[in-house]
Amino acid sequence: MISGFGWAALVLLLGYLVLFFWGSAIAARAAGKPVWLFARAKGRDRWAAIGFRVAFVLAFTGPLVWWASPVLRDMDVFWDKGSTVMLGVIGLFVAGIGALLAFAAQMSMGSSWRVGVAEGATGNLVSEGLYRFSRNPTFVGQFMLLAGVGLAIPAIPTILAPLMFFWSASAQVRSEEAALRQSLGPDYDRYAASVPRWISLYRVVKP
Repeated sequence: MISGFGWAALVLLLGYLVLFFWGSAIAARAAGKPVWLFARAKGRDRWAAIGFRVAFVLAFTGPLVWWASPVLRDMDVFWDKGSTVMLGVIGLFVAGIGALLAFAAQMSMGSSWRVGVAEGATGNLVSEGLYRFSRNPTFVGQFMLLAGVGLAIPAIPTILAPLMFFWSASAQVRSEEAALRQSLGPDYDRYAASVPRWISLYRVVKP
């Protein structure tokens, strides 16, 4: 079964995706050019682009397919039979924080927001707000969102989703860092030296 918390997590995920595309459209208008760069991805970045899509499809449609198919549910040792209410509560909370973090980080990028990476298509360096604590707060929030869905609706697809996402994010981040170093030079090197790739609890609590 999918608990009430599980359904709420799916609604939250769908709502986040709507906001994600809306925010990307706003960034494109502000930049005056496309910000969706997945179509230009090559090699490892192309696989990362596919991985992002697969991760979100697994997280959203996976539970619905499992819910509608008793055969798949019975084969899945992770499927929640309704006895782990606490996981649902924790999962919904984590997913909610992740969605807020990801969207806030995306919107704070303004016209520098990009979906994917391509040579010569980087924006200006953003180093304030959430970007003082993480070079990739959007990815951190998206991972939390998918992990929260996995906790709220334990199943093979929802467990695979954050794992697939993390691999894709790690692959893309390496390409993004190379592109930013080429475009921004020493400014990005100084920023990367002072802010962690993912997150540092020390910087969060540091006065």
